[in-house]
Amino acid sequence: MLNISEIAPNLALGDDGIWISGGKEAVSYPQEGNQACFQIEDSSFWFIHRNACIAASVKNFPPPGNGAIFDIGGGNGFVSLGLTKAGFETVLVEPGLAGASNGKQRGLSTVICATTTDAGFKSSTLDAIGLFDVVEHIDNDLQFLESMRDLLKPRGRMYVTVPAFFALWSREDELAGHFRRYTCDSIGALIERAGLKLEYSTYFFRPLPLPIFLLRSLPHRIGINRESGDEIRDHKPGNRAAAAVLDALLSGEVKNIERRRRMTFGASCLLVATVP
Repeated sequence: MLNISEIAPNLALGDDGIWISGGKEAVSYPQEGNQACFQIEDSSFWFIHRNACIAASVKNFPPPGNGAIFDIGGGNGFVSLGLTKAGFETVLVEPGLAGASNGKQRGLSTVICATTTDAGFKSSTLDAIGLFDVVEHIDNDLQFLESMRDLLKPRGRMYVTVPAFFALWSREDELAGHFRRYTCDSIGALIERAGLKLEYSTYFFRPLPLPIFLLRSLPHRIGINRESGDEIRDHKPGNRAAAAVLDALLSGEVKNIERRRRMTFGASCLLVATVP
């Protein structure tokens, strides 16, 4: 049974059932970002497939002792809910009040509205940490990963996803508050520099780099701004035939991850590491 006040003494349980802190550490994420994602997550092929890939990797490399996964910077709790449904105890840690409230609305039992610094998490108290499209929002990514490693118990695990390839950089990255994109090798090396041992890494979203480059990156490079709402439309295939083809292509990625196979190309990176 988790004792939140013991591992994060700066937190207090609010009347709404959300753990909160008094601090307000700045984060590089648009204020309206969580609410925008909340409108599309349940029907977006991107969010649904990412959840399937994350769940497959966690099943292959579960938290030690079946401990809780702390979904740091977990937004509206879409990943937390997916991991909970997959049978893993998951705690949403989200500094934005809108995201934390949405996570509670989704039925998550333990929601923390704070950064790990504001919450005051003690060293070596967490069994597992999830950083799902979080590290790219951190200016000093190495220092941040070192701080996450400090929170993990011996043999604790870290699960990470990040956007891949700087060639795919676009206005969407800038609007989202990203500092960079990665390769599996570059984020893997960074994780190991932070003191963890890499257990598995792969790309996923293999069908997406070309359309991202043509529809987002190339227009951005030549100074063409996309129309408002295009980002939301990107999350829904244009017709049933396109959706069927995309589903068929992406389903193979989940099977590859289930078999611990490494895919060598894609729009995102997924990694699992442990404290040696």
